[in-house]
Amino acid sequence: MISTLSNTAFNPFKTGMKAAIAGAVTAVMMISTALPASAQSLIRDTEIEDTLEDFTTPLLRAAGLNADNVDIYIVNDNSLNAFVTRGQNIFLNTGLIQQAETPLQLKGVIAHEAGHIADGRLARSSYGNRNAYGSMLLAAGLGIAAILAGEGGAGAMILGGAQQFGQVDVLANTRVAESVADQYAADYLERTGQSAEGLIQFFEKFRYQEVFSQARRYPYFRSHPLSSTRIDNLREVVAESPYYGKPDPEEDIKRLNMAKAKLQGFLDPPQRVFQQFPETDQSDEARYARSVAFFKGADLRSAIREIDSLIKDYPNNPYFYELKAQMLFESGKSSESIAPAERALTLKPDAPLFELALAQALLEQASPAEVKRAIDLLKSALQKENDNGALWYYLSQGYGKQGKEALAKYAVAEQAFNGGDMQRAMSFAQRAQKDLEFGTPQYRRAADIVVIARTRLASKGKDRYRPKP
Repeated sequence: MISTLSNTAFNPFKTGMKAAIAGAVTAVMMISTALPASAQSLIRDTEIEDTLEDFTTPLLRAAGLNADNVDIYIVNDNSLNAFVTRGQNIFLNTGLIQQAETPLQLKGVIAHEAGHIADGRLARSSYGNRNAYGSMLLAAGLGIAAILAGEGGAGAMILGGAQQFGQVDVLANTRVAESVADQYAADYLERTGQSAEGLIQFFEKFRYQEVFSQARRYPYFRSHPLSSTRIDNLREVVAESPYYGKPDPEEDIKRLNMAKAKLQGFLDPPQRVFQQFPETDQSDEARYARSVAFFKGADLRSAIREIDSLIKDYPNNPYFYELKAQMLFESGKSSESIAPAERALTLKPDAPLFELALAQALLEQASPAEVKRAIDLLKSALQKENDNGALWYYLSQGYGKQGKEALAKYAVAEQAFNGGDMQRAMSFAQRAQKDLEFGTPQYRRAADIVVIARTRLASKGKDRYRPKP
């Protein structure tokens, strides 16, 4: 939901993301120097995150990396781009996902970025230390640690914006580093029984970028300089692979196409979606994209008709139930959204964003039993995504409905802390401490938040609560 992907399926308003991001509702996206800052945001979607994780994990393992330590972020930007930052973070643009014609093209780019992480040049270079993209984001007020939690109704997380965000340039890698990453990518794909032909196809598709000025190139090729020699060198290596010519698995093709259809439904104007996917097209992808487009166009009846047709054909697909729950919830039918949200979670237990979606709907009902269950779901989700500000936000709401004001204040402190708002975090943690039982885990954590927040504020010269001598 990206205003367009929200609550249970898709939302561009997100906070930090783990292994494919962390937020509030379920969605995806990336970054362009051509778009205004307000158009750029990280989004979450369980389905697309799962697809990317399944595509990426084998490649990371082949690279000798711990997949649990590599975070994948999808940013809302239709320009073609992907990059890594220090700290093993991989960023992918929605534009890149949309322009990937095959899974192997997308996997090739991901393997290339994994090669940059394994190569380590980014971390070692002085330029990387000073100006890597992560540092740029921090300078613009948009670092991962500075994401702000927001929008209660949609359960979405809003990435704080700054005008500089649309203007910073991604770390420019050298041609040597690019060639090394290409070779690594080919190796990782071969180790996983796949061909790197997709990466060559991707480069060939945009070979014309070589002749463009730096200003006219796609962001990806500004930071990843392309050359004919580089492509030829990679082709020699790929041609020797025993997996040369091996096609993409049908399941991977289907998953990528469904992800692209969902993205298009949420990101493109409804009329454009209907033009590409007329109702005469009864493919799964077409029905999926149309269901979202109808939802965006405020035609809930048609949206539900389309998603129900998919549920009928695929009764065990959790993502279809998730989308239906989202549509109902965001259309003011929270009680009706509970059943599909329950079904989605039953089919995919312990998915934190599914737990959040169901908790949101339950909190709207306000009965003591439903509020208690919502709190239990939020606590379960926090065990997996403890830095998810949206989870803390709704937990504070749940505690508030129970009259547990001290715990509600503590949850707000956690939300603010994970959103980078140290002033607010310290304020609510101090207020919570006054009412929390001394020595409890929440009391100790609140004390930690006060100390850490005060230290960070003091380092910025903004501490108005310095301890008295």
